Amino acid sequence: MFEFLKNIFSSNNDDLKKIVNEGAFLVDVRSQGEYLSGHVKGSANIPLDQIKSQIAKFKGKNNIVVFCRSGMRSSQAKSILEQNGFTNVINGGTWNKIDQLLNK
Repeated sequence: MFEFLKNIFSSNNDDLKKIVNEGAFLVDVRSQGEYLSGHVKGSANIPLDQIKSQIAKFKGKNNIVVFCRSGMRSSQAKSILEQNGFTNVINGGTWNKIDQLLNK
């Protein structure tokens, strides 16, 4: 079980921090209400149920980091993006984790 959960999220926080700090496209896949209650500065809010209809927003991005409240919706978002040909998508886990990486 632990190995499964470990594989859902980026395995190395240092690598994730580097990618985030290098200007990855940060995408919060929570609902708009959740996003408005607190979010990562500079992140885009594209709720999970809108990922497919907003694929164009992801094109041309060097790295894409998706995240949510627990990491489950971002795992689904990563899968959707990969099914649409994106190979540069990272499940960042929780929005709090990404926020902390940016503010260290």
